Amino acid sequence: MRRLLLSNDDGVHAPGLRALYEALLPHAKLRVVAPDRDRSGASNSLTLSRPLALTALENGFYSVDGTPADCVYLGVNGVWDEKPDLVISGINDGSNLGDDVIYSGTVAAAMEGRNLGMSAIAMSLCGRQYFETAARVAATLVGAADQLSLPPRSLLNVNVPDVPWEQLRGFRVTRTGYRGPADRPLEVEDPRGRKRYWIAAAGANADEGEDTDFAAVKDGYVSITPLHTDLTRYPSRQDVQEWLDAFA
Repeated sequence: MRRLLLSNDDGVHAPGLRALYEALLPHAKLRVVAPDRDRSGASNSLTLSRPLALTALENGFYSVDGTPADCVYLGVNGVWDEKPDLVISGINDGSNLGDDVIYSGTVAAAMEGRNLGMSAIAMSLCGRQYFETAARVAATLVGAADQLSLPPRSLLNVNVPDVPWEQLRGFRVTRTGYRGPADRPLEVEDPRGRKRYWIAAAGANADEGEDTDFAAVKDGYVSITPLHTDLTRYPSRQDVQEWLDAFA
């Protein structure tokens, strides 16, 4: 039976994680390792300054007082003898489209799995209502995972429209769009009169062309974007070399 490691960034008690677990339980042997609290926006950070606590909960899940990447690291390389066949992160409470993948703990958990040699999928619901739709999408993808071949250090970023299953228009393979600059931070004052700052909302969509993840979800399709961890801007290497040659 296929072995799956489930994690997320919304925390071990998040409804999306429970929906994912219930949808996949009939199809695989599951292990759940997730943060003990909401760690949205944690990206790929690992906790290196202190040891981590891995705590077994009454429902069989495990919580970690660390980041999503910590959870997957322990879930793959930790206290169990068997490694998983596939890492699935989510279901995130909200989308992870375009530039979100840089900051997303959901995507980071899947990426940590991929970095450790596992196949990996990041699952996000573009809203907060129809988790059962995203869970059914996840079960569909897992059922066909054996037929998928991805290059090393790749993963799938999946975003599901927040609609009933019957209203999904299908699946699209997409690329990441990108957003414009974020707004200025919001200045607030704490009870002791000290200034504090809220990080502002993400910027408006700047690239939502027909082949982007933004467009797919807007049109009612499940967006599936293959991602990889090589951030090299290959077309710019020659320009940088010429720039160096001019003064080096």
